[in-house]
Amino acid sequence: MAPVVNDPSERRRDPESWLRAVWERDGPPLATGALTALAGGYRLGLRAHRLLYVAGVVRTGRLPCPVLSIGNVTVGGSGKTPLVECAVTALRELGAAPAVVSRGYGRRSRGVQVVADREAVRLEPALGGDEPVLLATRLAGVPVVVGENRFEAGRVAVERLGASVVVLDDGFQNRTVAKDLEVVVVNGHAPWGNGRIFPRGPLREPLSALRRAHLVVVTNPRRPETVAEVAETLRREGAAAPVVVARYEAVEVRRPAEAQTASPDALRGRPLWAFAGLGSPAGFFATVEDLGVAVAGATAYPDHHWYAAGALDTLARRARAAGAEGLLTTEKDWMRLRHLPAPALPLWVLIVRLGFTANEAAWTDALRRVCPADAARRAIRPANRPANRPANRPEG
Repeated sequence: MAPVVNDPSERRRDPESWLRAVWERDGPPLATGALTALAGGYRLGLRAHRLLYVAGVVRTGRLPCPVLSIGNVTVGGSGKTPLVECAVTALRELGAAPAVVSRGYGRRSRGVQVVADREAVRLEPALGGDEPVLLATRLAGVPVVVGENRFEAGRVAVERLGASVVVLDDGFQNRTVAKDLEVVVVNGHAPWGNGRIFPRGPLREPLSALRRAHLVVVTNPRRPETVAEVAETLRREGAAAPVVVARYEAVEVRRPAEAQTASPDALRGRPLWAFAGLGSPAGFFATVEDLGVAVAGATAYPDHHWYAAGALDTLARRARAAGAEGLLTTEKDWMRLRHLPAPALPLWVLIVRLGFTANEAAWTDALRRVCPADAARRAIRPANRPANRPANRPEG
């Protein structure tokens, strides 16, 4: 594959790009020493945060319905959002009335916001967040609520929107809501990165946190040994969670400007310039290569990157100079650039879904346990009261 271009100006605006370079290749001793010291402070902060909940200084609230959390132990992309879609689809098949609750990273709004109700998507990505709006678009009729306080957002989902089960997107580290099922998603390309705590590495918590997991899903393992290595790490850390394997499946490609769709095979052999603003863009680029695209070049942007006016024209110039006949990006990126004028070259959007390839029965059994059929069918009737009514609720 052609080298991945990282715009230096974007790296200056986004420290995570610089951090990832240090994690992958190690930086100057002064930088790594400083990051190691900061990681020690971060670890102490994690302990203090946990003790506040243990001591009851900050409370965990329980919603009047089952809560399923999907998260990870590393920063960046691992496949959480596609797995949320899988969970919601399965819960609907079980007879539940699910709602998605997310923080809505990168959105330009504050507080609890209803991204979508059962009738329509109500917010644009700038106000609702790219991933919540993407989920709302894919899951027609499913409420999606965002909020810094996930308990308050969950309460809106239950009381106003009638949810009988709440699915937390990126909820593993969140303690404001009591959870009935903890699912941890692991990036099969680099499960634990360099194995160090943030900011010296990508770990949000020590690997001992895996003991809280009820189920672990490994996405897109690049080597057959990866799944066994993840299972061994779980065993070593004293975690009893079964391991499920899932892979991205390209289902179609779209040309939004012409409202055209085609099979992913239509891109085979075509010289295209790929670009993505994801937590783990390498996974997208690998998927593109696996499709047989003749990748003329690639640009990686920070996760949740908002494309400025002229960004597509800049990409089109790079693509033309490299002999590419078009641009290719992700559905999540399309959420953040669909307001821009169409570029001079054709723009393709690759649509992928997550499919299980090993131990799917453990996934299905876990969902049935957390949301049995008889409970699932008892959808909670929305209460006629405002979302900001005072209640016994947790802080944070």
